[in-house]
Amino acid sequence: MIGGLFIYNHKGEVLISRVFRDDIGRNAVDAFRVNVIHARQQVRSPVTNIARTSFFHIKRGNIWFAAVTKQNVNAAMVFEFLLKMVEVMQSYFGKISEDNIKNNFVLIYELLDEILDFGYAQNTDVGILKTFITQQGIKGTQSKEEQAQITSQVTGQIAHRREGIKYRRNELFVDVLEYVNLLMSPQGQILSAHVAGKVVMKSYLSGMPECKFGINDKIQMDSKGKTTTEDPSRSGKASIAIDDCQFHQCVKLSKFESEHSISFIPPDGEFELMRYRTTKDISLPFRIIPLVREFERTKMEVKIVLKSTFKPSLLAQKIEVRIPTPLNTSGVQLICMKGKAKYKSSENAIVWKIKRMGGMKESQISAEIELLQTNDKKKWTRPPISMNFEVPFAPSGLKVRYLKVFESKINYSDQDVIKWVRYIGRSGLYETRC
Repeated sequence: MIGGLFIYNHKGEVLISRVFRDDIGRNAVDAFRVNVIHARQQVRSPVTNIARTSFFHIKRGNIWFAAVTKQNVNAAMVFEFLLKMVEVMQSYFGKISEDNIKNNFVLIYELLDEILDFGYAQNTDVGILKTFITQQGIKGTQSKEEQAQITSQVTGQIAHRREGIKYRRNELFVDVLEYVNLLMSPQGQILSAHVAGKVVMKSYLSGMPECKFGINDKIQMDSKGKTTTEDPSRSGKASIAIDDCQFHQCVKLSKFESEHSISFIPPDGEFELMRYRTTKDISLPFRIIPLVREFERTKMEVKIVLKSTFKPSLLAQKIEVRIPTPLNTSGVQLICMKGKAKYKSSENAIVWKIKRMGGMKESQISAEIELLQTNDKKKWTRPPISMNFEVPFAPSGLKVRYLKVFESKINYSDQDVIKWVRYIGRSGLYETRC
């Protein structure tokens, strides 16, 4: 994959050097220093080609990480490896700095021997690396059983979880986090809307359990042969259309393709099970109705009505509405029914904050804006009104239908596992034109 790996400080001095192939010479080190680190103009591209040699680099603080190759390699794979390598180093000695790299250079070379083999990435899982490379870089004395366990983890299919994990209470926490992105016209027409979501899990399970996870997406519901005649008011949407999704490495993709079931052996602790994106039938938690009137060039009146459209039994939190103002604003008078509002001249915006707001409620704010006279004849192009919030439901309508745990070796069943599911909807880029 790569022919060499170099770590430089801000002066261009090489701190760590490892060459895997004969076609990468010492001149490659100098070429990167002269053409990238000491370049007269800032190098924006993370990939630099010098004399038929490709340099892939990332920067952390004042430290440069450069992977060098003369072959036509997958750039995304190289950058993924560099980021993983930085993550491994941070897990061992914290902040990436010149002093830390110099103090731990023996450990770094030992890590590189495990992570790379002839320039090909082998194993970058921090949990597995820490089982046989200690903090000081000295290999611990292990029994034959432990060494066999390490070998199976490095070469086996379940690299993300070690055996022999035991908990007094078996628990699973599931967080469905969604970010709503919206662009709406002043008349209330949706110009674009989509939800970017992820399912985050915290697993505290003994042994090597297999989990089955079900959601109400159309592929799974249709494959089960179920009709969508459920009452939407009782259980939310019967099914949702997921445009695309991405899974954690623990998910068995073959089962998902054949049976449309999400089956996996979870890593220990917190991990991101899946990411997804939807564009259809999104429940927009809030609607902003703007009314802007301009009086000649010295005064402007703004009235904003904020409506919550979710169930009355639910409460939204951390609500913030940002109303842009012209650059020549001299003063603002505010009247709001609920919450607190303040004009921030440094940001050219009125910031309206509400701690909590129930569903099917309405609130409004009025502002009189005084403007300074200017010679600029250009009409002010009104930026959109943006909004931040947090609601206790998934705006896409995604629901966890089931979460089952199977463990055959240790004597506990699905009923013995305590499961928690939480839905959180947050604003992404939530804007309304005015």
